[in-house]
Parts: sequence; C-alpha cells; structure tokens
Amino acid sequence: MFFHIVLERNMQLHPRHFGPHLRDKLVSKLMKDVEGTCSGRHGFVVAITGVEEIGKGLIREGTGFVTFPVKYQCVVFRPFKGEILEAVVTMVNKMGFFAEAGPVQIFVSNHLIPDDMEFQSGDMPNYTTSDGSVKIQKDSEVRLKIIGTRVDATEIVRLLFLLVKFHG
Repeated sequence: MFFHIVLERNMQLHPRHFGPHLRDKLVSKLMKDVEGTCSGRHGFVVAITGVEEIGKGLIREGTGFVTFPVKYQCVVFRPFKGEILEAVVTMVNKMGFFAEAGPVQIFVSNHLIPDDMEFQSGDMPNYTTSDGSVKIQKDSEVRLKIIGTRVDATEIVRLLFLLVKFHG
C-alpha cells in the first residue's frame, strides 16, 4: 500500500532563479510539481522525503531554461488487487456507491453489494439490509477488498472493489 521509493525527474528552471538558493528553488518546484500526482506504475506520490542528487544542468537552446536531472525519495500510495482498505462513502446511487480511501476514488458497483442489501432512494439515498442492521450512506465507513484497478485518461486511479465488511 505505502512504499518509500527513489524516483528521477528532469526539472526545468528559469534563469531568474539562478543564484545562492538554486537548490531550494529546485526542491520547492519538485514538491509543487510531483506531490499529489499519480502514475499508473508507481501510484500516488504522497510526499517527497528527500533529494538524493541534483545533476549538472543542461541549458536549453533559445530559451535560457536549464534542465536538471533530480533523483529524489518519496512515499507513494499504491493499492494492489486483493488488498483490504477502509474508505468513507462520498455518494450513493442506484448503480452503486463512490468512496474515498486517502487519495483514491473508489466505485463499488451494485452487482458487488451483497444480495440482502437493497437500494433506498430519498433525500439520503442508501443501501440497507432487510433487517435494517447495516446501512451504507454518505459518510459511512466501509471496509473493501480490491478486485481490480484501472488508470483513466487523466491518470486518476479508479478502483473496483468487493465489499467485505461494513462499519456503521
């Protein structure tokens, strides 16, 4: 789920930032550009924990910008098939429900919701068991098992889950 890994990235910096605080400018730009992003290979970059190396810059002809290779350590969040996560429900409709587990948006299809739960429409839509003991609605906490992942065109990970256990 959470991993501490080393990644590399080429950073472009404008000449106005050259001077005694060049390293600080590169690190702050790296944090701004990378933290909170997602890649299908590594997952969500939660935080940069350190910069291992900043290579020699290469001047880009005609622009004055300089490209620096930067090697950095970061914490990434990458869920895997079969993993169990706790999530908070954000929206419920007749097709299923959406939830969030940290930076991950999750969709649980109504086909994966247990058969003894029925959709109840109204001002607070929910899925409720026949005896009323369990109710899934907005802000409910659920425990989910990942049955598959998918990266969409905007690189935001959408996950399909199988319901395992609910928390009221």
